[in-house]
Amino acid sequence: MDRFVEDCVRANLESDPQAAVREVLARAVADPKAALKAIGEPAKAGISVLHRSSGLTIFAATWTPQMNLMPHNHLMWALIGIYTGREDNILWRRTDGSIDAYGAKALFEGDVAALPVDAIHSVTNPLPRFTGGLHIYGGDFFATARSQWNPETLAVEPSDGDVIKAIFERENARLPAAHP
Repeated sequence: MDRFVEDCVRANLESDPQAAVREVLARAVADPKAALKAIGEPAKAGISVLHRSSGLTIFAATWTPQMNLMPHNHLMWALIGIYTGREDNILWRRTDGSIDAYGAKALFEGDVAALPVDAIHSVTNPLPRFTGGLHIYGGDFFATARSQWNPETLAVEPSDGDVIKAIFERENARLPAAHP
């Protein structure tokens, strides 16, 4: 994992950092079993930070079975590489005073997705088991104030790294009740 992080940091200095880092991520998840062995089997929802700086954040995210994350933006480019499970993304775009869904992308083990700076997406783990992915952002994911949209009303709400961490913590509290 140290080598992976070093390669990402180096790639982030290229003229097209998202494309260069995407290549590193694609190599890392091309063998999902090796990535799973290096990162570890997911046992709870969480964000394990591998690197954080003003220009790049890398973490392993694990999703509980059937976990959902409401529509949200990042305000920086993002990359997602799945090493176990599946992640379904609904893509959204702003409309007058709200957002509308316009597309979807299912990510399976070994898949990598690139999201532009202005992307809005929601995420679901549709499986009855954990999903794990490497997430890379072209900035400080945790220090950036951004938005999320209420899943029932689509009203915009503030979000940041602490809000996202709290969602993962609530999922862990829900897990034992849903999966005794």
